[in-house]
Amino acid sequence: MTTLWPIMLRVWLASGSSRRQQMLENIFPNLVCQALDGVDESAEEAEVSQQVFEIANKKSAAIKENTDFDLIIVSDTMLADPDIDNVSIGKPTDEVDAAMMLHRLSGRRHRVWSSTGIYFSGHWKFFTDCAIVEIKQLSDEELVELVLSKSWLGKAGGYDLAGDMSKYAKLVDGDESTVLGIAGSAMELLNQIAIGS
Repeated sequence: MTTLWPIMLRVWLASGSSRRQQMLENIFPNLVCQALDGVDESAEEAEVSQQVFEIANKKSAAIKENTDFDLIIVSDTMLADPDIDNVSIGKPTDEVDAAMMLHRLSGRRHRVWSSTGIYFSGHWKFFTDCAIVEIKQLSDEELVELVLSKSWLGKAGGYDLAGDMSKYAKLVDGDESTVLGIAGSAMELLNQIAIGS
């Protein structure tokens, strides 16, 4: 029964993130990964933890209740500016924006926030977690290499900790899943659901 349980679950990851998909497809064989259209991903000025929660909550509100899925996951990830901890850094819009973000983070530590909503057993539950990442001082060549690799596309702060940036950055505190896009405490619950406990 335990081995059949995750196969029976119809799971929707309401995100276009390949990293989130990779984290979940191993535990949920019937995972459907499809982003929501037309969700306003802006947030009121507030602590970064509140901003990511607000956006994750907007994503959950955009989902109609009568879906064909047993489990639905929404998530949002933002960085806190290393100089002003309550100012958020989102996804870069182009190569220049990516270069500016990476230059700002170079040689410093910063906080990464993820807020994840899980719909299961008829109701939503939200988790918002923080992790701390340190990026070494990037040389001009390394910065150019990261920008030209396009690894910044769709990534908060312009980098992918499990991708090209793994050579230059390390997790100082918190869960890696929080940095990759799913709050660590939410990932724990998803693992519990997957094994049917």
